[in-house]
Amino acid sequence: MRVLILGAGTVGTWIADLLCRRRHSVTVVDCDPENVRRINNELDVRAVQGSASQSTVLFQADVCGADICLAVTGDDEVNIVAASMAKALGTRRAIARVYAPAFRDLSTFDYQRHFSIDRLLSLEQLSATELARAIRNPGSIPLEHFARGQLEVYEVEIDAAAPAIGIKLRNLKMPSGVRIGSILRSGRMWIASGEDQFKAGDRVSLIGFPDDIATSRHQFDSRTRSRRRQTVMIAGGGETGYHLAQTLSDQDYRVVILEMNAKRCDHLAKMLPHVTVLAANANRRMVLEDEGAGSADYFVACTGNDENNIMAGVEAREMGASHVMAVVARPDYANVVAKLGIDLAVSERDVIARQVLGFMNEGAVISSSRLPEGSIGVYEIEVFEGAQITTASLAALPLSGSCLIAAIQRDGFVRVPEASDTLRAGDVIVALIEQENLDSILEMFEAHQRVH
Repeated sequence: MRVLILGAGTVGTWIADLLCRRRHSVTVVDCDPENVRRINNELDVRAVQGSASQSTVLFQADVCGADICLAVTGDDEVNIVAASMAKALGTRRAIARVYAPAFRDLSTFDYQRHFSIDRLLSLEQLSATELARAIRNPGSIPLEHFARGQLEVYEVEIDAAAPAIGIKLRNLKMPSGVRIGSILRSGRMWIASGEDQFKAGDRVSLIGFPDDIATSRHQFDSRTRSRRRQTVMIAGGGETGYHLAQTLSDQDYRVVILEMNAKRCDHLAKMLPHVTVLAANANRRMVLEDEGAGSADYFVACTGNDENNIMAGVEAREMGASHVMAVVARPDYANVVAKLGIDLAVSERDVIARQVLGFMNEGAVISSSRLPEGSIGVYEIEVFEGAQITTASLAALPLSGSCLIAAIQRDGFVRVPEASDTLRAGDVIVALIEQENLDSILEMFEAHQRVH
């Protein structure tokens, strides 16, 4: 595929090298002549000097012929403008990296929709999501990056006293904003269908809006209201720590943030009223002891400094924290952290690499990822004009057991579909698809010539 990367900093160079090694045709744009010289000397790519937000530079980089444009300069506004221009000039997919949370806050303004960008990505939010999934359930469906981040996945093991036991899915009374995604039983996972009957010990994924999931999950776990809240201590109140705390439900977790900067503490306290924010230096052992790091169920170090994260994690482990995680940017530290007792090291490079590779698709598929156990994929798909999928309601289509449409994005709004819904051209959907049926399902989304 032909890829245009705007920005040759650490992230842009890393992505260019990754895609070059996978034999994609890559062009890089950067305004710094030294970066352009370095890229041309070190990588088998084409590098163009100039501002990513100028149309003449984009034309010089052959923006019209690009399959995907990744705007990853160090400037949020430049990335948004450049990705929007690339899309308007003919690039098939355009993605922009942003840092400031305001650009992804749909309650104030929908930047992604207004500028016609396919995705706004935040490395800090992606890292936080990776950490949150490891805390909640490492094998859960990675849906957080899809559907504008408005839906969540909650995985629960059905206990022996759950009201849902023995009931078929079609007869289960659930809020309209929740779907049953997958069922895991005796080591086998499959996409749920109306005829499935629940058994004790099944692991079920609920997909939907947070409030609807909260009101329905007691049907599968009768112990929900009595279960002890787990303690998560986060060292570092930057964007990664903020997003992690925001993601974890106060119904299930007691979250404590340790942050050195008093002004940042005030901001976090206002933005996260359910979180305990402490003005404290997580790099000091005495502070960790005083604040109870040793009794934490999860200790997460994301201070923005690799060495500090590793040291804080080691200290927390020695004090008795049950699980220790850290954000570690340097690839050469990857082999070290496990030997030091850190259970999970999350690398922004690895996280962005998975995201970028997920976008390298042809046809209707915008992005994709695979569940850890392998037989089910999560796909973000654009519905084309004349596609077979638009010819009937979801209930009337041959999807049962092979494909579950978990969300529909239409006119900028995301919702959980009902069986009576009919898809339209221009919709973007999120679907769980069995891999053995992938080709036949995706064919239903492709454009077909109408016969007159």
